[in-house]
Amino acid sequence: MDLDLRKLRYFIAVAEELHFARAAERLHIAQPALSRQIRSLEDDLGVEVFDRDRRGTRLTPAGHQLLEDGRLLLASSQALQRRARNAAHDVAVLTVGFMPGITLTAATTAFAARHPDVQVRLLRTDWTNQVEVIQDGRADVSIVRLPVETEGLSLRPLFNEPRVALLPVRHPLAQRASLRIQDLADDQLLQDPQAVPEWRQAPHPPTTAAAPFEPVHQVEEKLELVASGAGFCVLPLSTATFYTRADVAVRPVEGLAANEVALAWTAARRSPLIAGFAEAAAATLGQGPSQTPTVSV
Repeated sequence: MDLDLRKLRYFIAVAEELHFARAAERLHIAQPALSRQIRSLEDDLGVEVFDRDRRGTRLTPAGHQLLEDGRLLLASSQALQRRARNAAHDVAVLTVGFMPGITLTAATTAFAARHPDVQVRLLRTDWTNQVEVIQDGRADVSIVRLPVETEGLSLRPLFNEPRVALLPVRHPLAQRASLRIQDLADDQLLQDPQAVPEWRQAPHPPTTAAAPFEPVHQVEEKLELVASGAGFCVLPLSTATFYTRADVAVRPVEGLAANEVALAWTAARRSPLIAGFAEAAAATLGQGPSQTPTVSV
């Protein structure tokens, strides 16, 4: 039995929404048609992937496994299509993803010197899609900030750099030369707490610990909120330097682990262009374990 990727895409939408009506709206199809496609998928697999009752829609154990594997399969399918279309062009193309604050000029220049017939394209990423762009083929390689989900990836470490806290300049703590992570315990963190485990482990006042907040992922949005006094965020030093603002103070914080930067690509690929860029990146960006790269501002 060949798995229908269209049905898999429908299943993933329902699994992420856990609501057939919202998934149907997201997919731009009628809800009854979506329900039929899901039932057809279950018939194909011989298992039920959703429990449906008056309490709502939930994934079965088989559904959880299908979601985990299906995302990678669907991304691989999209990557295959993109690479096939790119291969039809007269000029070879290497697309490189990169996180904000990381300057790739030296790496792309070194790569171009050895591969003058290859066009290098750059794709800006963020915390939410830095791995996704590799999996679905939008990028051949990507400069990522760890931690990331490493399944199916090859990683080449490049450098570590300090992380710093960004506060509104009028914040009382902004007057200090440096901070401790516990100094920020009663302030609102404007990003996913999983990204700053040191702050999560600090003792918090009950009202702050219970305060709901939707994490912000885009750097520009974080900085706008910081400047407005909504809270603080923690960024790698190069990102904070790249986005310097007069209304935002940047302060070192004792006890914050360094941010690790690596080059990532799909492990199954054996492209000489990827290998060539990995060498160029290691030669130009790779530094000692506690050094910080030069940042262009």
